[in-house]
Amino acid sequence: MPKMVLTAEYISLNGVDLSEYTRKAELAVEVEEKDVTTYASAGWKEVIGGLKSGELGTEFLQDFAATRIDSIMWPLLGAVVPFEVRPTNAVVGVSNPKYTGSVLIKEWKPIEGGVGDEATSSASFPTSGPVLRATA
Repeated sequence: MPKMVLTAEYISLNGVDLSEYTRKAELAVEVEEKDVTTYASAGWKEVIGGLKSGELGTEFLQDFAATRIDSIMWPLLGAVVPFEVRPTNAVVGVSNPKYTGSVLIKEWKPIEGGVGDEATSSASFPTSGPVLRATA
């Protein structure tokens, strides 16, 4: 059974490769569950899929220097920007698919952590529109 350890995940927001700052990137997509149970369902619940949605969860190691992560993310607050994530930073292929779409930068935590912690910034960005999967 194949196994994989994430050691070189790729993440890009607004066309900028943020992999060097990224400690964690999680893309989740889901479909609403719509109950369409009727009396003809013979006592069983019936469901169909409704609207699709997604979320890109991230954790970055913070850097406040000019042209670094804080100065990249701060101006994007409130904007819908393109994203791309891949399991590795290698070329896209059948064993390294890319997931693309757009996300709303709805939050940014410039300062996060406690005494003695590394400076991080975690955020979740909802997708806007379709999320696509490609292998070429």
